Amino acid sequence: MKNTNIILEQSSFTKEDLTALLHSEGEEMMLLFARANEIREQFTGKRIFFRGLIELSNICEKDCLYCGIRKSNSNVHRYSLTDKEILDAARFAYENHYGSIVLQSGEIATKAFAKRIEKLLLQIKSMTNDKLGITLSLGEQDPEVYLRWFEAGAHRYLLRIETTNENLFHRIHPDNDLHDFKHRLDCLYSIRKIGYQTGTGVMIGLPFQTVEDLSADLLFFRDFDIDMAGMGPYIEHSETPLYQYKDLLLSLPQRFNLALKMIATLRVLMKDINIAAATALQVIDPIGREKALRAGANVIMPNITPVNYRKDYRLYENKPCLDEEAVQCQSCLESRINAGGNEIGFDDWGDSKHFFDRKNKNGRA
Repeated sequence: MKNTNIILEQSSFTKEDLTALLHSEGEEMMLLFARANEIREQFTGKRIFFRGLIELSNICEKDCLYCGIRKSNSNVHRYSLTDKEILDAARFAYENHYGSIVLQSGEIATKAFAKRIEKLLLQIKSMTNDKLGITLSLGEQDPEVYLRWFEAGAHRYLLRIETTNENLFHRIHPDNDLHDFKHRLDCLYSIRKIGYQTGTGVMIGLPFQTVEDLSADLLFFRDFDIDMAGMGPYIEHSETPLYQYKDLLLSLPQRFNLALKMIATLRVLMKDINIAAATALQVIDPIGREKALRAGANVIMPNITPVNYRKDYRLYENKPCLDEEAVQCQSCLESRINAGGNEIGFDDWGDSKHFFDRKNKNGRA
């Protein structure tokens, strides 16, 4: 197996190369992180972009076997922010120069939900004079709904595939039409065709998952030609069916390092995309997101959901920042980011450079 230094000098990478990078330890792992950080600075700069995260509802139609807000979890206190609460959070992001927000919720695919999101998008755009960028992470929808939301002002969409191994996908989802691997892929293609900056991602360290599976995920990102990625370590939740396999899991430190290696390897593989530092990293390490920035990530998502709702949007256990006001979160992140030699791209949408290069190359998105 080639060593990390030799692989990093290459201009193209095989699955075996990616697997070797994900297996790197010690000095070779630190070499990977350093190279990814250099590439990030060269291709996307030292600016780290904020995405103010608004978790607008934990009501979900899906029953994914790993998720704490799955439909069948009767212990979850369900909520849905009011329009005013959502608009107030968006206004906070705008007035504090975040540049961009993310609207995220449990997966709901009803006409009423589609209409409500469309109305909110139009209101946010009007309220901020079209100066606030909007990413959506609202799950699987009909192409017509994606189009309506795009025309209302959203321009980025994140739909995590969670794993590109179809057999593993079926092991972590119920066996029914609501959890169909091909349909999720079709949604990703619809999102890209409409013109969104398109993002996806995977969980890292799932039971039954191999490093080779993760290498295949990386190749899927490259071949699909994604514009942005959001991925982090799998953190178990005791009120989910997948929890029964907790003894098969890597240790939390192992999952943490593997997640950082995925971020770094993806940065080496796709140099100019946006890569988020997942909040789940902070479950394992208090400065996990900052470590991800030093391993190639360039986007961070401060939680600006009203504090009294955050404990109920718990996809996994030990979620951080449950009682931290948005102003406190911003101040803490800003000081840590600056201390790491980077700066926050205030008042900047922080769009994916890869998206525009791809659009120019193909003559379309």
